[in-house]
Amino acid sequence: MTIKEMKARLRAIDAEADKLGAGEGEKLEALLAEARELSAKIEEANARAKLKQFADEAADDPAKKTSGEGGTDPQDAATKRGAALMAGKKVQIKDTLTSSSTVLTKHNAEDVKDTFNDVSSLVDRVKIVPLKGGETYKRGFVKGYGIGGYTEEGADYNVAEPTFGYAEMAKTKITAYCEEPEEITKLAPADYDRVIGSSSERAVRKYLSRQILVGEGGAGKLYGIFHNPASDSDDIIDRKTDIAIEKIDETTLDEIIYAFGGDEDVEDVAVLILNKADLKAFATCRLVDGRKAYTVVNRGNTGTIDGIPYIINSACKAVSAEATEKDAYCMAYGPLSNYELPVFSDMDVQRSTEYKFKQGQIAHRADIFVGGNVAAYNGFLRVKKKTAE
Repeated sequence: MTIKEMKARLRAIDAEADKLGAGEGEKLEALLAEARELSAKIEEANARAKLKQFADEAADDPAKKTSGEGGTDPQDAATKRGAALMAGKKVQIKDTLTSSSTVLTKHNAEDVKDTFNDVSSLVDRVKIVPLKGGETYKRGFVKGYGIGGYTEEGADYNVAEPTFGYAEMAKTKITAYCEEPEEITKLAPADYDRVIGSSSERAVRKYLSRQILVGEGGAGKLYGIFHNPASDSDDIIDRKTDIAIEKIDETTLDEIIYAFGGDEDVEDVAVLILNKADLKAFATCRLVDGRKAYTVVNRGNTGTIDGIPYIINSACKAVSAEATEKDAYCMAYGPLSNYELPVFSDMDVQRSTEYKFKQGQIAHRADIFVGGNVAAYNGFLRVKKKTAE
Protein backbone atom coordinates (compact mmCIF):
# COMPACT_ATOMS: atom_id res chain seq x y z
CA MET A 1 0.00 0.00 0.00
CA THR A 2 1.35 3.42 -0.95
CA ILE A 3 1.46 6.47 1.30
CA LYS A 4 -1.40 7.97 -0.68
CA GLU A 5 -3.51 4.84 -0.22
CA MET A 6 -2.71 4.66 3.52
CA LYS A 7 -3.77 8.28 3.99
CA ALA A 8 -7.00 7.56 2.13
CA ARG A 9 -7.66 4.59 4.46
CA LEU A 10 -7.10 6.82 7.52
CA ARG A 11 -9.76 9.21 6.24
CA ALA A 12 -12.12 6.26 5.70
CA ILE A 13 -11.46 4.99 9.26
CA ASP A 14 -12.32 8.42 10.62
CA ALA A 15 -15.59 8.39 8.71
CA GLU A 16 -16.48 4.90 9.95
CA ALA A 17 -15.73 5.90 13.57
CA ASP A 18 -18.15 8.82 13.30
CA LYS A 19 -20.94 6.41 12.39
CA LEU A 20 -20.40 4.10 15.41
CA GLY A 21 -22.92 4.42 18.17
CA ALA A 22 -22.95 3.53 21.89
CA GLY A 23 -22.13 -0.09 22.70
CA GLU A 24 -19.77 -0.50 19.72
CA GLY A 25 -16.55 -0.01 21.65
CA GLU A 26 -14.90 -3.12 20.29
CA LYS A 27 -15.28 -1.89 16.69
CA LEU A 28 -13.91 1.52 17.72
CA GLU A 29 -10.85 -0.11 19.31
CA ALA A 30 -10.20 -2.16 16.17
CA LEU A 31 -10.41 0.97 13.97
CA LEU A 32 -8.07 2.82 16.35
CA ALA A 33 -5.52 -0.01 16.21
CA GLU A 34 -5.63 -0.02 12.40
CA ALA A 35 -5.18 3.75 12.36
CA ARG A 36 -2.13 3.55 14.63
CA GLU A 37 -0.57 0.89 12.40
CA LEU A 38 -1.14 2.96 9.25
CA SER A 39 0.23 6.11 10.90
CA ALA A 40 3.41 4.24 11.90
CA LYS A 41 3.88 2.98 8.34
CA ILE A 42 3.45 6.51 6.93
CA GLU A 43 6.04 7.90 9.35
CA GLU A 44 8.48 5.12 8.39
CA ALA A 45 8.00 5.81 4.67
CA ASN A 46 8.59 9.55 5.17
CA ALA A 47 11.74 8.83 7.18
CA ARG A 48 13.11 6.63 4.41
CA ALA A 49 12.38 9.33 1.80
CA LYS A 50 14.21 11.91 3.92
CA LEU A 51 17.24 9.66 4.24
CA LYS A 52 17.26 9.19 0.44
CA GLN A 53 17.17 12.98 -0.01
CA PHE A 54 20.15 13.46 2.31
CA ALA A 55 22.09 10.80 0.42
CA ASP A 56 21.36 12.46 -2.95
CA GLU A 57 22.51 15.85 -1.69
CA ALA A 58 25.78 14.33 -0.48
CA ALA A 59 26.39 12.68 -3.87
CA ASP A 60 29.06 14.08 -6.27
CA ASP A 61 26.68 13.94 -9.26
CA PRO A 62 24.79 17.27 -9.41
CA ALA A 63 22.06 15.58 -11.43
CA LYS A 64 21.02 13.57 -8.32
CA LYS A 65 20.55 16.63 -6.13
CA THR A 66 16.93 17.53 -5.53
CA SER A 67 17.19 20.44 -3.08
CA GLY A 68 19.62 22.81 -1.45
CA GLU A 69 22.26 24.75 -3.41
CA GLY A 70 22.10 23.72 -7.05
CA GLY A 71 19.14 21.40 -6.37
CA THR A 72 16.24 20.75 -8.70
CA ASP A 73 13.40 20.78 -6.18
CA PRO A 74 11.02 23.47 -7.58
CA GLN A 75 9.67 24.31 -4.14
CA ASP A 76 13.17 24.80 -2.71
CA ALA A 77 14.24 26.98 -5.69
CA ALA A 78 11.07 29.04 -5.44
CA THR A 79 11.72 29.65 -1.74
CA LYS A 80 15.20 30.99 -2.55
CA ARG A 81 13.87 33.24 -5.32
CA GLY A 82 11.18 34.58 -3.02
CA ALA A 83 13.70 35.38 -0.30
CA ALA A 84 15.98 37.13 -2.82
CA LEU A 85 13.11 39.22 -4.20
CA MET A 86 12.03 40.25 -0.71
CA ALA A 87 15.60 41.39 -0.10
CA GLY A 88 15.44 43.60 -3.21
CA LYS A 89 17.82 41.45 -5.25
CA LYS A 90 17.56 40.62 -8.97
CA VAL A 91 16.41 37.09 -9.83
CA GLN A 92 16.94 35.36 -13.18
CA ILE A 93 14.87 32.37 -14.27
CA LYS A 94 16.57 30.81 -17.28
CA ASP A 95 14.88 28.80 -20.03
CA THR A 96 11.47 28.79 -18.32
CA LEU A 97 8.07 30.17 -19.10
CA THR A 98 6.80 29.93 -15.49
CA SER A 99 8.18 28.43 -12.30
CA SER A 100 8.09 25.06 -14.04
CA SER A 101 11.01 23.67 -16.03
CA THR A 102 9.48 24.22 -19.49
CA VAL A 103 12.44 24.89 -21.83
CA LEU A 104 12.15 27.72 -24.35
CA THR A 105 12.53 26.32 -27.85
CA LYS A 106 14.94 28.28 -30.07
CA HIS A 107 14.07 28.82 -33.72
CA ASN A 108 16.03 30.38 -36.61
CA ALA A 109 14.56 31.99 -39.70
CA GLU A 110 15.30 30.26 -42.99
CA ASP A 111 16.28 33.49 -44.77
CA VAL A 112 18.21 36.71 -44.10
CA LYS A 113 16.34 40.00 -43.98
CA ASP A 114 18.01 42.47 -46.33
CA THR A 115 18.88 46.05 -45.38
CA PHE A 116 17.86 49.24 -47.17
CA ASN A 117 18.95 49.75 -50.76
CA ASP A 118 22.43 51.26 -50.94
CA VAL A 119 22.99 51.14 -54.72
CA SER A 120 21.77 54.10 -56.76
CA SER A 121 19.95 53.18 -59.97
CA LEU A 122 22.14 55.76 -61.72
CA VAL A 123 24.53 52.94 -62.69
CA ASP A 124 21.73 51.33 -64.72
CA ARG A 125 20.46 54.53 -66.33
CA VAL A 126 23.59 55.94 -67.99
CA LYS A 127 24.51 54.83 -71.49
CA ILE A 128 26.32 51.48 -71.52
CA VAL A 129 28.72 50.94 -74.42
CA PRO A 130 29.80 47.25 -74.72
CA LEU A 131 33.45 47.08 -75.88
CA LYS A 132 34.65 43.65 -74.75
CA GLY A 133 38.37 43.23 -75.10
CA GLY A 134 39.01 46.92 -75.66
CA GLU A 135 41.54 49.13 -73.90
CA THR A 136 40.40 52.71 -74.57
CA TYR A 137 37.38 54.49 -75.96
CA LYS A 138 37.24 58.00 -77.45
CA ARG A 139 33.94 59.81 -77.93
CA GLY A 140 33.81 62.81 -80.25
CA PHE A 141 31.22 65.50 -79.64
CA VAL A 142 30.24 68.86 -81.10
CA LYS A 143 31.07 71.85 -78.93
CA GLY A 144 29.28 74.33 -81.16
CA TYR A 145 28.42 75.45 -84.65
CA GLY A 146 29.58 78.57 -86.45
CA ILE A 147 27.31 81.35 -87.63
CA GLY A 148 27.01 82.94 -91.05
CA GLY A 149 27.27 86.65 -91.81
CA TYR A 150 27.13 89.33 -94.44
CA THR A 151 29.78 89.18 -97.16
CA GLU A 152 30.66 91.79 -99.76
CA GLU A 153 30.83 90.76 -103.38
CA GLY A 154 34.12 89.02 -104.13
CA ALA A 155 35.07 88.80 -100.44
CA ASP A 156 35.79 85.59 -98.56
CA TYR A 157 32.93 83.69 -97.07
CA ASN A 158 32.45 83.83 -93.32
CA VAL A 159 34.14 80.95 -91.49
CA ALA A 160 31.42 78.84 -89.85
CA GLU A 161 33.09 75.57 -89.05
CA PRO A 162 31.76 73.52 -86.15
CA THR A 163 34.08 72.93 -83.23
CA PHE A 164 34.64 69.48 -81.84
CA GLY A 165 35.86 67.95 -78.63
CA TYR A 166 36.79 64.45 -77.47
CA ALA A 167 36.15 62.50 -74.32
CA GLU A 168 38.81 59.95 -73.45
CA MET A 169 37.86 56.83 -71.51
CA ALA A 170 40.57 54.35 -70.54
CA LYS A 171 40.10 50.89 -69.10
CA THR A 172 39.91 50.85 -65.31
CA LYS A 173 39.50 47.88 -62.98
CA ILE A 174 36.84 47.88 -60.27
CA THR A 175 37.03 45.02 -57.76
CA ALA A 176 35.45 43.77 -54.53
CA TYR A 177 36.44 40.86 -52.28
CA CYS A 178 35.09 39.18 -49.15
CA GLU A 179 35.54 35.95 -47.20
CA GLU A 180 33.33 33.70 -45.14
CA PRO A 181 34.14 30.74 -42.86
CA GLU A 182 33.14 27.33 -44.18
CA GLU A 183 30.97 26.80 -41.08
CA ILE A 184 28.41 29.20 -42.54
CA THR A 185 27.71 26.93 -45.50
CA LYS A 186 27.56 23.85 -43.30
CA LEU A 187 25.81 25.05 -40.17
CA ALA A 188 23.97 28.32 -40.76
CA PRO A 189 20.21 27.75 -40.91
CA ALA A 190 19.61 30.82 -43.06
CA ASP A 191 20.96 31.81 -46.46
CA TYR A 192 23.98 33.79 -45.24
CA ASP A 193 26.06 32.14 -47.95
CA ARG A 194 23.83 33.56 -50.69
CA VAL A 195 24.02 37.06 -49.20
CA ILE A 196 27.81 36.96 -48.83
CA GLY A 197 28.26 35.51 -52.31
CA SER A 198 26.27 38.32 -53.96
CA SER A 199 27.75 41.10 -51.81
CA SER A 200 30.91 41.46 -53.92
CA GLU A 201 28.87 42.07 -57.08
CA ARG A 202 26.71 44.57 -55.22
CA ALA A 203 29.81 46.34 -53.89
CA VAL A 204 31.13 46.85 -57.44
CA ARG A 205 27.83 48.36 -58.60
CA LYS A 206 27.68 50.58 -55.53
CA TYR A 207 31.16 51.97 -56.22
CA LEU A 208 30.41 52.55 -59.90
CA SER A 209 27.23 54.51 -59.09
CA ARG A 210 29.32 56.90 -56.98
CA GLN A 211 32.21 57.23 -59.42
CA ILE A 212 29.85 58.31 -62.21
CA LEU A 213 29.50 61.51 -60.19
CA VAL A 214 32.72 61.98 -58.23
CA GLY A 215 35.33 60.04 -60.22
CA GLU A 216 38.63 61.93 -60.16
CA GLY A 217 39.71 60.91 -63.67
CA GLY A 218 43.21 60.09 -64.83
CA ALA A 219 44.96 56.74 -64.97
CA GLY A 220 42.85 53.92 -63.58
CA LYS A 221 39.87 56.11 -62.64
CA LEU A 222 36.54 57.15 -64.11
CA TYR A 223 35.82 60.77 -64.97
CA GLY A 224 32.82 61.86 -62.95
CA ILE A 225 30.21 64.45 -63.82
CA PHE A 226 31.61 66.66 -61.06
CA HIS A 227 35.19 66.36 -62.35
CA ASN A 228 37.03 69.47 -63.53
CA PRO A 229 40.25 69.04 -65.57
CA ALA A 230 43.41 70.87 -64.54
CA SER A 231 42.88 73.38 -67.35
CA ASP A 232 39.49 74.90 -68.12
CA SER A 233 40.36 74.64 -71.82
CA ASP A 234 39.89 70.87 -71.44
CA ASP A 235 36.44 71.20 -69.87
CA ILE A 236 33.73 68.94 -71.26
CA ILE A 237 31.32 70.67 -68.91
CA ASP A 238 32.23 74.33 -68.98
CA ARG A 239 32.71 75.18 -65.32
CA LYS A 240 31.42 78.70 -66.00
CA THR A 241 27.96 77.20 -66.62
CA ASP A 242 27.74 75.89 -63.05
CA ILE A 243 25.14 77.59 -60.91
CA ALA A 244 25.27 78.12 -57.15
CA ILE A 245 22.31 78.17 -54.79
CA GLU A 246 22.17 78.96 -51.10
CA LYS A 247 19.00 77.05 -50.23
CA ILE A 248 16.12 75.20 -51.84
CA ASP A 249 13.06 77.42 -52.21
CA GLU A 250 10.03 77.71 -54.49
CA THR A 251 12.14 78.96 -57.45
CA THR A 252 15.02 76.47 -57.26
CA LEU A 253 13.67 73.90 -59.74
CA ASP A 254 12.91 76.58 -62.35
CA GLU A 255 16.40 78.04 -61.98
CA ILE A 256 17.92 74.63 -62.71
CA ILE A 257 15.65 73.77 -65.64
CA TYR A 258 16.08 77.06 -67.47
CA ALA A 259 19.81 77.29 -66.85
CA PHE A 260 20.44 74.00 -68.68
CA GLY A 261 20.75 73.59 -72.43
CA GLY A 262 21.23 75.89 -75.37
CA ASP A 263 19.84 79.33 -76.02
CA GLU A 264 17.10 78.17 -78.37
CA ASP A 265 15.20 75.50 -76.47
CA VAL A 266 14.39 73.95 -73.09
CA GLU A 267 15.43 70.33 -72.63
CA ASP A 268 12.61 67.94 -71.71
CA VAL A 269 14.44 64.61 -71.24
CA ALA A 270 16.73 65.62 -68.39
CA VAL A 271 16.98 63.99 -64.95
CA LEU A 272 17.91 65.64 -61.65
CA ILE A 273 20.51 63.77 -59.58
CA LEU A 274 20.50 64.80 -55.92
CA ASN A 275 20.96 63.80 -52.32
CA LYS A 276 18.01 62.42 -50.33
CA ALA A 277 18.27 65.34 -47.90
CA ASP A 278 17.71 67.81 -50.74
CA LEU A 279 14.78 65.75 -52.02
CA LYS A 280 13.24 66.17 -48.58
CA ALA A 281 13.89 69.92 -48.83
CA PHE A 282 11.94 70.03 -52.10
CA ALA A 283 9.11 67.98 -50.55
CA THR A 284 8.83 70.18 -47.46
CA CYS A 285 9.24 73.54 -49.20
CA ARG A 286 6.17 75.74 -48.58
CA LEU A 287 4.68 78.77 -50.29
CA VAL A 288 3.68 81.88 -48.38
CA ASP A 289 0.15 80.56 -47.90
CA GLY A 290 1.44 77.26 -46.47
CA ARG A 291 0.78 75.09 -49.54
CA LYS A 292 3.49 72.76 -50.80
CA ALA A 293 5.70 74.39 -53.42
CA TYR A 294 6.42 71.10 -55.19
CA THR A 295 4.60 67.86 -55.86
CA VAL A 296 7.08 65.07 -55.08
CA VAL A 297 6.27 61.50 -56.13
CA ASN A 298 8.55 58.88 -54.60
CA ARG A 299 9.28 55.53 -56.22
CA GLY A 300 12.17 54.22 -54.16
CA ASN A 301 15.44 55.47 -55.61
CA THR A 302 13.65 57.48 -58.30
CA GLY A 303 10.53 59.59 -58.74
CA THR A 304 9.46 63.02 -59.93
CA ILE A 305 9.44 66.61 -58.67
CA ASP A 306 6.67 68.51 -60.46
CA GLY A 307 6.99 65.92 -63.23
CA ILE A 308 10.79 66.25 -63.50
CA PRO A 309 12.45 62.84 -63.00
CA TYR A 310 15.00 62.52 -60.21
CA ILE A 311 17.49 59.91 -59.00
CA ILE A 312 18.88 59.80 -55.47
CA ASN A 313 22.64 59.36 -55.16
CA SER A 314 24.42 59.72 -51.82
CA ALA A 315 27.64 60.82 -53.56
CA CYS A 316 25.98 64.23 -53.96
CA LYS A 317 26.49 66.69 -51.16
CA ALA A 318 23.33 68.34 -49.84
CA VAL A 319 22.60 72.03 -50.38
CA SER A 320 20.24 71.86 -47.41
CA ALA A 321 22.97 70.57 -45.05
CA GLU A 322 24.73 73.26 -43.04
CA ALA A 323 27.93 71.20 -42.99
CA THR A 324 28.24 71.26 -46.80
CA GLU A 325 31.17 73.45 -47.73
CA LYS A 326 31.03 76.34 -50.18
CA ASP A 327 31.30 75.43 -53.90
CA ALA A 328 30.75 71.73 -53.21
CA TYR A 329 28.86 70.04 -56.05
CA CYS A 330 25.40 68.99 -54.88
CA MET A 331 23.24 68.25 -57.95
CA ALA A 332 23.49 67.45 -61.63
CA TYR A 333 20.77 67.94 -64.24
CA GLY A 334 20.77 66.55 -67.75
CA PRO A 335 19.98 63.55 -69.99
CA LEU A 336 21.61 60.45 -68.50
CA SER A 337 22.60 59.29 -71.98
CA ASN A 338 25.13 62.14 -71.94
CA TYR A 339 27.30 60.00 -69.67
CA GLU A 340 28.80 56.93 -71.31
CA LEU A 341 30.11 53.87 -69.50
CA PRO A 342 32.17 51.70 -71.86
CA VAL A 343 32.29 48.14 -70.55
CA PHE A 344 35.49 46.37 -71.58
CA SER A 345 34.61 43.05 -69.92
CA ASP A 346 31.73 41.23 -68.30
CA MET A 347 31.59 41.34 -64.53
CA ASP A 348 33.56 38.31 -63.36
CA VAL A 349 32.21 36.87 -60.10
CA GLN A 350 34.11 33.92 -58.61
CA ARG A 351 33.97 31.75 -55.51
CA SER A 352 37.00 29.80 -54.33
CA THR A 353 37.58 27.28 -51.56
CA GLU A 354 41.29 26.89 -52.42
CA TYR A 355 42.68 30.19 -51.18
CA LYS A 356 43.07 30.00 -47.39
CA PHE A 357 42.12 26.34 -47.58
CA LYS A 358 44.05 25.70 -44.37
CA GLN A 359 41.94 28.25 -42.49
CA GLY A 360 38.69 26.94 -43.94
CA GLN A 361 37.81 30.27 -45.56
CA ILE A 362 35.68 30.63 -48.68
CA ALA A 363 36.63 33.60 -50.85
CA HIS A 364 34.27 35.64 -53.03
CA ARG A 365 35.43 38.23 -55.52
CA ALA A 366 34.07 40.30 -58.37
CA ASP A 367 35.78 42.50 -60.94
CA ILE A 368 34.94 44.43 -64.06
CA PHE A 369 36.89 46.56 -66.54
CA VAL A 370 35.08 49.80 -67.41
CA GLY A 371 35.63 53.42 -68.29
CA GLY A 372 33.43 56.47 -67.96
CA ASN A 373 33.12 60.11 -68.89
CA VAL A 374 30.66 62.79 -69.87
CA ALA A 375 30.17 62.27 -73.60
CA ALA A 376 28.43 65.52 -74.65
CA TYR A 377 29.61 69.09 -74.37
CA ASN A 378 27.89 70.71 -71.40
CA GLY A 379 25.92 67.49 -71.13
CA PHE A 380 24.93 68.30 -67.56
CA LEU A 381 24.21 71.38 -65.51
CA ARG A 382 25.98 71.23 -62.15
CA VAL A 383 24.67 72.87 -58.99
CA LYS A 384 27.04 74.06 -56.27
CA LYS A 385 26.49 75.15 -52.70
CA LYS A 386 26.46 78.91 -52.19
CA THR A 387 26.95 80.26 -48.70
CA ALA A 388 25.38 83.41 -47.37
CA GLU A 389 27.60 86.47 -47.64
